[in-house]
Amino acid sequence: MTATPHEEVPVRGMWRQGFEVFCENRLALVGVGIFGLLSLFCFLGPVFYHTDQVHTDLTQVYLTPGIAGHPLGTDGVGYDQLGRLMLGGQTSIVVGLAAGLLATVVGTVWGAIAGFAGGWADAVMMRVVDAMMSIPALFLFMLMAAIVTPTVPMLIVIIGAFAWLGPARLVRGEALTLRTREYVMAMRGMGGTGGRAVRKHIIPNAIGTVTVNATFQIADAILYVAYLSFLGLGVPPPAANWGGMLSDGLADTFSGHWWLLYPPGIAIILIVLAFNFIGDGLRDVFEVRLRRR
Repeated sequence: MTATPHEEVPVRGMWRQGFEVFCENRLALVGVGIFGLLSLFCFLGPVFYHTDQVHTDLTQVYLTPGIAGHPLGTDGVGYDQLGRLMLGGQTSIVVGLAAGLLATVVGTVWGAIAGFAGGWADAVMMRVVDAMMSIPALFLFMLMAAIVTPTVPMLIVIIGAFAWLGPARLVRGEALTLRTREYVMAMRGMGGTGGRAVRKHIIPNAIGTVTVNATFQIADAILYVAYLSFLGLGVPPPAANWGGMLSDGLADTFSGHWWLLYPPGIAIILIVLAFNFIGDGLRDVFEVRLRRR
């Protein structure tokens, strides 16, 4: 059964208006462009620029940029810095995206249930959130990373397991407002369950807050990966990420090997800015006043 024109036009108009609002934010477009270019650089770059990032070569250590076919030079064990930057970017982006989305999903479900349930359930669930938020997140990440082997999947779980607290509080606030709306009350009056209310009404109507927060969660997760790696708790060699490269480069900078510090530092700054710019653009899209102008 095909939809009537009266059903199609409002939906198309809403998506089109949202796209136009997003495009009006120039910084958001810059953020999309930066993320796209960095993703192509990290995941497609190794296809065209082949380097050995597993075996060390002590005859090629600390080569300055441009020497012997190394555009960004080499590090202290002979790894090509440009190839290392691509490999490290893959880890940082994958962990950041996966951990940020995991934190958003867990926080959204937790906050929606707590806000809709109310009463003692809300009190208990949010006291758990408050107790965990009272402990510095970086301390928890360091503790967990020191206990378990910091592989890529484990980093995703560690960061996602503690980064969901912020989204939970945001969605819980939305749920407290949405549960008193007429359509939710009507659904409950017709015998609808609480689970259906959360799935069909609370979470879908909080999607704007969730989507915008997800971009900031991804940016925060990338920074957390960099923090842990900077402190020596990242993925072990020969794997790499930008935070670990930054840590190694900082020690080598005092010896005059500046090319080991700036590329990963610039890459971290660019990708975090990109997701913050995208988040600002999405916030404009989901802002009711802008969508209705």
